[in-house]
Amino acid sequence: MNPTALALVQLARLDRPVGIWLLLWPTLWGLWLAAEGLPDLPRLAVFVAGTVLMRSAGCVFNDLADRKVDGHVQRTAQRPLARGAVGVPVALAWGFALLLGAASLLAFMKPQTLGWALASAGIALAYPFFKRFFAAPQAVLGLAFAMGIPMAWVDTHGQIDPQGVRVVLVLLAASALFTLAYDTLYACADAADDAPLGIRSTALSLGPWLVPAVWAMQALGLALMASFIPWLGAGYAVGWAAAAVGSVFILWQAVGWPRHGRVPNPEAAFQGFLRSHWVLGALWLGMVI
Repeated sequence: MNPTALALVQLARLDRPVGIWLLLWPTLWGLWLAAEGLPDLPRLAVFVAGTVLMRSAGCVFNDLADRKVDGHVQRTAQRPLARGAVGVPVALAWGFALLLGAASLLAFMKPQTLGWALASAGIALAYPFFKRFFAAPQAVLGLAFAMGIPMAWVDTHGQIDPQGVRVVLVLLAASALFTLAYDTLYACADAADDAPLGIRSTALSLGPWLVPAVWAMQALGLALMASFIPWLGAGYAVGWAAAAVGSVFILWQAVGWPRHGRVPNPEAAFQGFLRSHWVLGALWLGMVI
């Protein structure tokens, strides 16, 4: 592959698809519950494509915002902008091309989704700057990653009706909690480098309470998702099985977190982040079955 093309792929993190899955699962929750089953295939295709494009654009603009910081952080020092493989003008053009691609998909959605799409893009683009002053920027990312849920409901029904309000709010809260948990684990890998650079994160803010806080976020997120089980009707057993599988994955990814009793091992925490999408995927699979 051409070096510039490879650098653009890396800049959009297309070579690291775990982020796509983490953004896609909550969107699929919203689509399946809004349709009470398999959504229309064209709608499903549009939302999957939009997820890939928006996640890619978010990565590009995140790296543009962090280009003067990434070179001082061990894990990110070899990102394309940090190592000079791509210049700022090219990165900007690439980012806006991805955003334009995502925006073009609105032509296939109901007009009522426009406001939600603009809010989603605005939150995603603002997220990198919250790391400069906000103690919990992961909460902003959690909101950004959950915006596919109300968009899915509105595109399916044309509005968020009374039943939809409850479903959307519960899914939003669960998705935000899971995102806050796994992105806190992700931030553990950079915590030692972030602190002297003035980069804020929950990995630093939570201090010795990090491990119990992550456990609590995941447990509450799982409990919120389990609240949908009675709605599954004949699928009670499958719903509980999905929740049980999610619990097993949460326990599995936690292996090796604690070091000195409370502080998570950065490498083990990062592996926990990489495994997190299996929890969200297991919950989606329970809905599908």
